Amino acid sequence: MTENSSQQPASNPELPTTYAPADVEGKLYERWVERGYFEADAKSEKPPYTIVIPPPNVTGALHLGHAFQVTLMDALTRRKRMQGFETLWLPGMDHAGIATQNKVEQQLGEEGKSRHDIGRDAFTERVWQWKDEYGGRILGQLRRLGAGLDWSRERFTMDEGLSRAVQKIFKDLYDDGLIYRAERIINWCPRCLTAISDIEVDYQEDDGELVSLKYGEGDDTLVVATTRVETMLGDTAVAVHPDDERYARLIGKRIKLPLTDRTIPVVADTHVDPEFGTGAVKVTPAHDPNDFAIGQRHDLESLTVMDERGVITVPGPFQGLDRFEARSAIVAALREQGRVVAEKRPYVHSVGHCSRCKTTIEPRLSLQWWVKVETLAQAAGDAVRDGRVALHPKEMEKRYFDWVDNLNDWCISRQLWWGHRIPVWYGPDGEVVCVGPDEEPPTGEGWTQDEDVLDTWFSSGLWPFSTLGWPEQTPDLEKFYSTDVLLTGHDIIFFWVVRMMMFGLYAMDGEVPFKTVALTGLVRDEFGKKMSKSNPNAVDPLVWMDAYGSDAVRFTLANGANPGADVPIGEDWVKASRNFANKIWNATRFALMNGATIEGPLPDPSAMTATDRWILSRLNETVADVDRYYEDFQFAKISDALYHFAWDEVFDWYVELSKTTFFAGGEQAKVSGRVLGEVLDVTLRLLHPIVPFVTETLWTTLTGGESVVVADWPADSGFRDDAAEKEIELVQQVVTEVRRFKGDQGLKPGQRVPAELTLTGTALAPHEPAIRQLLRLEVAGDGFHATASLPVAGATVALDLSGTIDVPAERKRLTKDLEAAQKEKAQATGKLGNEAFLAKAPDNVVDKIRGRLAKAEADIERIGAQLAALPQS
Repeated sequence: MTENSSQQPASNPELPTTYAPADVEGKLYERWVERGYFEADAKSEKPPYTIVIPPPNVTGALHLGHAFQVTLMDALTRRKRMQGFETLWLPGMDHAGIATQNKVEQQLGEEGKSRHDIGRDAFTERVWQWKDEYGGRILGQLRRLGAGLDWSRERFTMDEGLSRAVQKIFKDLYDDGLIYRAERIINWCPRCLTAISDIEVDYQEDDGELVSLKYGEGDDTLVVATTRVETMLGDTAVAVHPDDERYARLIGKRIKLPLTDRTIPVVADTHVDPEFGTGAVKVTPAHDPNDFAIGQRHDLESLTVMDERGVITVPGPFQGLDRFEARSAIVAALREQGRVVAEKRPYVHSVGHCSRCKTTIEPRLSLQWWVKVETLAQAAGDAVRDGRVALHPKEMEKRYFDWVDNLNDWCISRQLWWGHRIPVWYGPDGEVVCVGPDEEPPTGEGWTQDEDVLDTWFSSGLWPFSTLGWPEQTPDLEKFYSTDVLLTGHDIIFFWVVRMMMFGLYAMDGEVPFKTVALTGLVRDEFGKKMSKSNPNAVDPLVWMDAYGSDAVRFTLANGANPGADVPIGEDWVKASRNFANKIWNATRFALMNGATIEGPLPDPSAMTATDRWILSRLNETVADVDRYYEDFQFAKISDALYHFAWDEVFDWYVELSKTTFFAGGEQAKVSGRVLGEVLDVTLRLLHPIVPFVTETLWTTLTGGESVVVADWPADSGFRDDAAEKEIELVQQVVTEVRRFKGDQGLKPGQRVPAELTLTGTALAPHEPAIRQLLRLEVAGDGFHATASLPVAGATVALDLSGTIDVPAERKRLTKDLEAAQKEKAQATGKLGNEAFLAKAPDNVVDKIRGRLAKAEADIERIGAQLAALPQS
């Protein structure tokens, strides 16, 4: 409650005394949904504005990263809806192939079964059951957050329409020669038992071992080094550089491969760096992408030495061992034969891990389906280069081009049962038939469908247009494509953004899937550390929402959202945002109890006080600032501008400066009441996209309007009053300086002090009652004795501090502080005057001492002024 509101009625029948988020948020959200505020009309003549939500995994639960991006998307769409756009924010979920299959396999494991025990059809049915029972809880959590999504258009990447879209684009790409099947080295996860794409591999520095081994016999020997000794069982050559004279005599010869009964050739290949290691490398074409390329150039045999679980399959003493067990056993056997020349442990090197289960990836030769990306990737790059798609912030373009211009063909087949099954059938005589959505698959004896499913990113890559009804030419597709903004984390620019660019441009005849890509950072803890479930810093946003309200979580997230930058967040910041919501609530209650109204037009400026004109001028400047920041996705600046305008200028200054007017009553109070109503109306509408719940309650109470969700977005009226702004700045200077002086003298903020104000000849005179009220300055009476005189803003404030402070004790304290500052100045001055010291000291040390000198000088001036202002008796 703002101060002095106790002089007004104790309660307001339309607004509770305190704001309780839990009592209003759920009811308000359901009311919005029931009234259809978030539903878009494809037949509307309003200009469209479209965002599709990055579909969360069906297995997912709301985490701070989701809450962060959803808050920003909700702010964008709520504002555009208020601006008169036909706004579609389309929700949905991703089937999340590997993650979902793992969930159900875990359930089966608890029953002592595997998916192979029940068969593919039964397993797929079981996953659908899991999805219906447990999947999608995150969508309910998005409602808790206040996400204004069009639930009537909710989609799922494996619903009937999206499955049709997947089959259609696969067929089109296949017919155009852009999808093919080939045996290549892929990233294989021995835990998930499937291929994964390059972008699903996380590389980290692991402690391994580098072992140098001697191949060959007698004079025909050379040394190779490897971190994966177990793959030597599949070596089919040793490669050296053709110009390396050390090995010229061996090129073309066959040498003995240790631990086997095979000999392998020495080949010359320019890929080998003669300066690295011994200049000779082992070649295992079936287990390394570079070796595979060498093998292709030299027509080498590719020998697979492990099964899908990473277990050695080569007959002999190592057969049946896990790859890591085999590594130790093979090194021991080679050491016994004297083949180990050197061993380096630990040897820190970059190792790929499955991004889902963290298992070490095994490069493996495998027959898979691929997308030929060269032309698709070029189109995706050109769309950004020619400005059809804008990346924001712009500095992200280099990262985008580095990726898209060097994109390898995309492995799209996965050895799973949950997902979009590849629409290819094989015949008994080697026939291969790709089937489109309107075609019947071949039948008859010997015809079988490909066992694999498509990478999850294949279907989610179609999201901006498949969700609108493609391949049918639906009204939604015509109205809402291209989408306007894709807001997503910079960490999935390669996973998802590039895929959507390639597929959108291909399927939609060169029309981009979105006009702007607004890239965000990642949410981190308050110390800047990455949040992780394995660390104690992971936070469940639902806990904070329960404790402080959804608006508080939303405002905190938006307030940290600088384009492309990571977002630190801590509970204390959420508490501060809760306090902001409470401040809005209490100040609005005070305003309503003091006659704030929106009835009738605004009075003519000539009838307003300077304070009225000042706040309206500042209001319009804030509207302009907020609009400018929205267009640049500067959510942190939006939040900061609104916070300081609402809290500082409206509640702490305008309301306080106007209290004397309100308490006096009369026509001037009515004028200011209308101004205050206008300011609150506009401020609540400006705040609504970020803090929708508290603003809805307050705005409907203030205005009697249906809902702020469908209210008009504020426009800058153009009203500015520089003179009023300068006048109130003078008032603020006086109040600020006198408050600081009182604080320096050890007085409490509310402590009353007799004072004389000399305001004649300044613009401050009309504000004397307000200044006295804000500073708790009593009118000087008989016996007034000015013990301190403060010249400020062209006026003078004389204070009688006698009886309010212990002058001798205060003078003693200040004198001690002054002596300490003078000593600090002397020490700093001495060091800076010492040429020998300056010649040797680092620049940062010298700068630090200069800073100490500047602070000491400022302290001396400040303390001297305080001593001079103390009463002399």
